[in-house]
Amino acid sequence: MLSVIDPLDAHQRELWGHQTVKLRHHLAEMDLFSDDSLAKLIETAAPKSLAMHTEGGTDPSTWPSVARGTVPGAGVLEAVRDGKLWINLVGISEWDPRFAELADKIFAEFAAQVPGLDVVKRKLGVLISSPKATVHYHIDIPGQAIWQVRGRKRFIIYPATEPFLRPAELEEAVRSATYGVATYQPWYDEHAEPHDLAPGDALHWALNGPHRIENFDELSVSLTSEHWTPDIRRTYAMNYGNGLLRHYGWTPRSRAVTGPAFWAKVALTAAYRKSGLQNKKGYQRVATFTVDPDAHNGVRPLPPSQWAPPGA
Repeated sequence: MLSVIDPLDAHQRELWGHQTVKLRHHLAEMDLFSDDSLAKLIETAAPKSLAMHTEGGTDPSTWPSVARGTVPGAGVLEAVRDGKLWINLVGISEWDPRFAELADKIFAEFAAQVPGLDVVKRKLGVLISSPKATVHYHIDIPGQAIWQVRGRKRFIIYPATEPFLRPAELEEAVRSATYGVATYQPWYDEHAEPHDLAPGDALHWALNGPHRIENFDELSVSLTSEHWTPDIRRTYAMNYGNGLLRHYGWTPRSRAVTGPAFWAKVALTAAYRKSGLQNKKGYQRVATFTVDPDAHNGVRPLPPSQWAPPGA
């Protein structure tokens, strides 16, 4: 396999992990992202790995979840092309060996170019979304990059500091209590970085940087990559511990990732996750629509008796 990423220059290597870095890549030259390949991936994905939503409202956690039903992969792509759908092939590098090989390649190239980069966990996903579809203002938890393969989109990034990123909202997202929900005000756009992405463009941004997305008038296919480093894991543990304290009525006073208070939060987080309470209280997808290429927006509602989480 040829190089995936064009060589980073000196300032891109210095900015990596701290500021937005725009890269060039060669994924669009691969057959992995053709209609035939995507249709087969949609058909073979386990229900929990096929996250489909239709747009609705400013809170992504309220967007209706969509089941594939018996529609073949080609029919799902038709619904995406003509409707209003977002598809995420979640963690594809964990269940398709071709994408596992691609993940190895991508992060080996990053490791060779970014000084001190220590990735301890990573995975890839594939996003397939409708023309003019949007994703509202939200935050992600691991280190992130988006790789545009087909179509074009506008990716708008905001500072990863208050007031654009509020600690309590980040903590709720870390605990999976929300779907990355974050408060947005229109004046935030005065401080935003808009990036128009075409095939061959990739974007990496500062940890937890809030962002929103606007597709152009064409089907969009993107690869997403997420990664964890020891520093990102420590930040996660701090936010999780602070979120638990806040949830039970105590306002956290520190965001330090060292010292006795930090290690107490690590222990608290570990105990809470081991208890199973996270799975009981966390955000859950429940499909209330199913794909229908002939219906408005490519989906039709399911009767309440058929509402169910993926794979149920």
